[in-house]
Amino acid sequence: MRHFIKPGFLGACRAILVALCVAVPLGTAQAATDYPAKAVKIIVAYPPGGQNDVAARIVGKSLATHLNQPVVVENKAGAGGIIAAQFVASSAADGYTLFLVAINHAILSTLKPNTQYKLEKDFVPVGMVAAFPIILVIDPSLPFKSVRDLVAHAKANPNKLTFGSSGQGGGTHLAAELFCSMTGIKMRHVPYKGSAPAMIDLLGGHIQMMFADSTSALQHMKSGKLRALGISSQQRSPLVPDLPTIAEAGVPGYESNSWVGILAPAGTPAAIVTRVNADLVKSLNDPAVKSQLLAIGGEPRPGKPEQFGDFIQAEIAKWARIIKEINLPLME
Repeated sequence: MRHFIKPGFLGACRAILVALCVAVPLGTAQAATDYPAKAVKIIVAYPPGGQNDVAARIVGKSLATHLNQPVVVENKAGAGGIIAAQFVASSAADGYTLFLVAINHAILSTLKPNTQYKLEKDFVPVGMVAAFPIILVIDPSLPFKSVRDLVAHAKANPNKLTFGSSGQGGGTHLAAELFCSMTGIKMRHVPYKGSAPAMIDLLGGHIQMMFADSTSALQHMKSGKLRALGISSQQRSPLVPDLPTIAEAGVPGYESNSWVGILAPAGTPAAIVTRVNADLVKSLNDPAVKSQLLAIGGEPRPGKPEQFGDFIQAEIAKWARIIKEINLPLME
């Protein structure tokens, strides 16, 4: 039996197909134009009250005024930040679920290669929020008055000096290993389960130095319980303007900060990324926000999404090199 197609039927089909193809991008464009139509969530991979959580809340409060919608900080702690990262990576790419990424996620890209998400593939950069300089502090009973003194002593006495950290493969640990790599010295690493117990042992004279977060180091520097030799940022910090950078104190090119920024799930419309970035930059340039971040040791780092993306790539490469150099065991 022969089947005949009525004239105009093919034309009607073509019209429907064209309409369907156009409808998808138009719908996406409409969603971007209407954004935000409801509350935006920032997922933080750490418990409430910590440095990164407080930074997210400071920025979130300001962002809410620019977006004209509530910005809710939601804590999903656990597995070194992996639980939160996986949650956001699998969330809808609509701009309503954002991720507060931190330095440890760049380190985990190498240290734990078998995560269900890939930082470079499953997220798009929105913008950097802040850098938290690390301060090289020592037991004041040591005779060193400068970074050069310390390096000279360490070269003459390999593996005699001890340094503590918040844990194997953490930001403060690798900051010290980068220092050792760039100066050619060897020191003994004493890992702790967090910065607080490491600081307690440093104050008690059980270890000799630490690359410490500025917030935990400052109070003990001011009281004279610790001596600071240098700060890890590229430029001197307004927190301690008289303290030289480690780079200017004898290790040219050294820089190792803790940092946080905002990512969105891969596939988030470019218009939404641009909108959130623009409002984030406004927030970080707000004197009140600057003051609040500085109070917790953070230096605002407003910039474009592309700049933050390049920064993350550079951080991944830098810490991958150090992890390989010290033969740090990978996490399963």
